Parts: sequence; C-alpha cells; structure tokens
Amino acid sequence: MINYNPKDWFVFIFRFSRSDTFRQLLPLLFAVGVYSGLVTYLELNYLQEEAANHLKNVGLMHSVLGFVISLLLVFRTNTAYDRWWEGRKVWGSLTNCSRNLALKLQACLQEPEDKLYFRQMIPNFAFALKNHLRENEDYQELDSVLDLKTEKHLPNQIANAIFSKVNDLHQTGALSAGQLMILDQEIRNLTEVTGASERIKNTPIPFTYSVFIKKFIFFYVMTLPFGWAFSMGYYVIPMVMLVLYAMASLELIAEEIENPFGSDDNDLPLDQICANIRKHVGELLD
Repeated sequence: MINYNPKDWFVFIFRFSRSDTFRQLLPLLFAVGVYSGLVTYLELNYLQEEAANHLKNVGLMHSVLGFVISLLLVFRTNTAYDRWWEGRKVWGSLTNCSRNLALKLQACLQEPEDKLYFRQMIPNFAFALKNHLRENEDYQELDSVLDLKTEKHLPNQIANAIFSKVNDLHQTGALSAGQLMILDQEIRNLTEVTGASERIKNTPIPFTYSVFIKKFIFFYVMTLPFGWAFSMGYYVIPMVMLVLYAMASLELIAEEIENPFGSDDNDLPLDQICANIRKHVGELLD
C-alpha cells in the first residue's frame, strides 16, 4: 500500500508510480488517438455532405449514453471500494482479536513455556492467513512451533492448535472454566475473520457485469470521433484520448482494489499488519 500525504495533492499531477493507470493505458491511448485521427481525416476529406449531416447528430447519442455509463462507473468504483474497506475492517478486527487474546492469556497463564507457545502461534495465524489469501506457499515467516501440513488449510490448523492448547490447559487445571469461556470467544473470532476474508476474495464482481462495462466503454469511445469530428476537427484526438483515460482508469482502479489482499500498490498493507501483530503480541506475552 502506498503511504502519502493527502495535502500534497499538487505533486501527484507530475508523479507517475508503478501502478499509475496512465502507464498501463499508454499503448491503448496511442492506438485510439491514431484511430481518431484517421476517422477525422476520412470524414473531413471524403465524406459526402448528406452523410455528414447525419453523422453530426451522433453526439446526441453520446449525451444520453454518457449519463448511463457514468452511473455504471460510479456503482463499479463504489462496490470495489466497499470490498477494500470491508477487508480493512476485517483485518483490523484480527489485530484487535490478537491483542485481546494475548492480554487475557498473559493474565491467565503462569508458565513461561505456555506464554512462549502463544507468543509464536497467534502471529503465526495472521501470517498464515495472509499467505492463504495470496495463494502463497512460502511459509518461512511462520515460527516452527508445530509440524503443519501445508497442503491443508493452514489458518484452520493453527486455530485448531491454539484452541487445543487452551483446552489442554483447562484439563490440567491451569485454566478455569470461566477463563476457558473467555478465551473461547477470542479464538472463535479467528475463524470468523478467516471466513470473512475468504468471502471477499472468492466472490468477485459477476463476470457478465465486468465484461459489459468494458464493452460499453470501448464502443462508446470508438464512436466519439464520428460525432465530434465536424465540430472539433483534429482536436478530437486529445479529447477522445482524455475520455478514454478517465473511463478506463476508473475500471482499472476498481479491478485492482476489489481484491484487497494481494500485493499491488493499492492493496491492504497485510505485511505491515502481520508484523505489528507479532510485535504487539510479543510485548504483551513477555
């Protein structure tokens, strides 16, 4: 995730990051500019007057469709941002849950070995969930406390190991029944965070809806030179490129943030969140 100062907005006009949509759209913008220039040249030099009079009215269609496509893009970006923000709330709840679990274990446990176990396992759950959501099989960030089976659901294995350890401590008398109930609620939140994260990741925007928006933008932009060439001349080239840049950028941004658990520049800072969980849990279970 890119950290920035929102007050320094003027410098963003001249700054191009790796994820900037202008970089990604530059080849397409150039191709559409050439296409617009070719259409304008043919219309201004070879089109008969009668046909030209009909094409001048194409702009009326763009006025109506422009309003429709703006509503679609607003809905698209709002839906994608809602998914991004929900993902941030879910991982915020994981941070709080990890801290609460560590606080209660610190107060309930007496043996240093038991505290060391949970000091390693609670951050392990966060790192395992991050790798699971990113479909990353590199688990070197995890402390080797258990012999985990990487071919199985790793966050579930760690949550099960945490609860099994708490239950064993209750069976041996290290934890009372009341303490077990208090800790059970925090451990249950771990699986709820896992389910909420998987729901966001595995339920993208419907395929038909996404394809329809892309086709709508394409045909809308490709018909703009036919109606604007007579009134704007060759100035239609930068204008069509600007319209394409605005509309396609919104779609690209929505595509990037609708899965907030990846490693793109605008995705959630899961690495930083996991590192903070490990740091804070280590401080509490010292």
